[in-house]
Amino acid sequence: MTLLVVGVSHHDTPLAIRERLAFSNGQARAALAGWRDRFFGCEIVLLSTCNRTELYAASESDSEPGAEAIIEFLAGCHGLAREEVAEHLFCLEGEDAVRHLFTVAASLDSMVVGEAQILSQVKQAYQLATEERATGPLTHAAFQAAIKAARRVAGETTVHHRRVSIPSVAVADFAGQIFERFEDKSTLVIGAGEMAEETIRYLRDKGVRDIAVVNRSANRAAELADRWQGRAISWEDLDAAMVEADLVISTTGADEPVIAFDRFIGIEAAREQRPLFILDLAVPRDFDPEIAGRPDVYLYSIDDLSAACERNRKARDKQLPAAEKIIEQETARFMADLHHRAMGPIIRRLRQGWQKPKEEELQRLFNKLPDLDAHQQEEIRQAFERLVNKLLHPPLESLRDESRHGIPSALMDAISRLFQLKD
Repeated sequence: MTLLVVGVSHHDTPLAIRERLAFSNGQARAALAGWRDRFFGCEIVLLSTCNRTELYAASESDSEPGAEAIIEFLAGCHGLAREEVAEHLFCLEGEDAVRHLFTVAASLDSMVVGEAQILSQVKQAYQLATEERATGPLTHAAFQAAIKAARRVAGETTVHHRRVSIPSVAVADFAGQIFERFEDKSTLVIGAGEMAEETIRYLRDKGVRDIAVVNRSANRAAELADRWQGRAISWEDLDAAMVEADLVISTTGADEPVIAFDRFIGIEAAREQRPLFILDLAVPRDFDPEIAGRPDVYLYSIDDLSAACERNRKARDKQLPAAEKIIEQETARFMADLHHRAMGPIIRRLRQGWQKPKEEELQRLFNKLPDLDAHQQEEIRQAFERLVNKLLHPPLESLRDESRHGIPSALMDAISRLFQLKD
């Protein structure tokens, strides 16, 4: 029984690498289907956000696929050679993989600790994998336990209080350095997903009145704009909207830049040197990084938030020990349940191995004592059952004790030899 996670995150992998390994919704579906065909019987959940791409794999057996196969699979999904990304990928196994999942779901591993969006993204990743028939009992148990751990952290600590999202940090710490006020600023939001809505929510709290939403799906743009008393703009009018905007927040899931450098030069000419703040929260990036070098343009990507997010993390440090304690408790509980599950077949084989000789001896005894009535036979049968249970109690108790920390292979071998268990 194995649990593995292989991936990249904002901690030690630059954006240029993360965006090459990012999955759109459609790409994730294709990857899950490809995995199912290639590694039938091995469960998988693929989590891809602006800060991380992580593949969680679980199997009832200890055979392939291992970490190397997963690395090759991730690279292959994007047409990359293993050598191009292997050094940037981390791999965690067993209890470490479980602890990592719980920590991610509880937003303790996020760039902005305590941000609410990641739990929703974890749920969506699991739901997508379930729809593609890539999950199973192990991933179900792990992700349900992760959601429970995240809810405990949210309910029993103040890590999530006064929630600070990535958009809120970006607008307050970065746009606030450029604009003294936001009430009179025209804001353009490119994209209509959760990050876009989170951005609009914060902008409304800051007093922004003029919010335009543009998205390739006109219906989604209209729905988001209506919810926040904004206005929807057609995708064909994106350049014109860029000319009018003071702030641009881009959160699409496009596979390549929405605004290339040459396209921006045309937009810039019509802006008459007005300052433009661009927050590119997309991975891969929606704006060509060269645009940052243009006069009066302030372009920030997701990685530019690191310093502000570190300040946020320090402000929450007092609550982190309590949150981390919850993660450790839930990890220990899950691992104990997992090991108990692995112990089940051993216990069944032990009991089955003793049932046959017990029944044979009972039958031999009843044949020698034909005058026993049904009540007497049942009393003798129960006595034999109690004896078998008492004899089995020490080895089973040892297995239960060891299962709290995993069952050592030496103990497994000893029990197999002692009781002549077959695989």
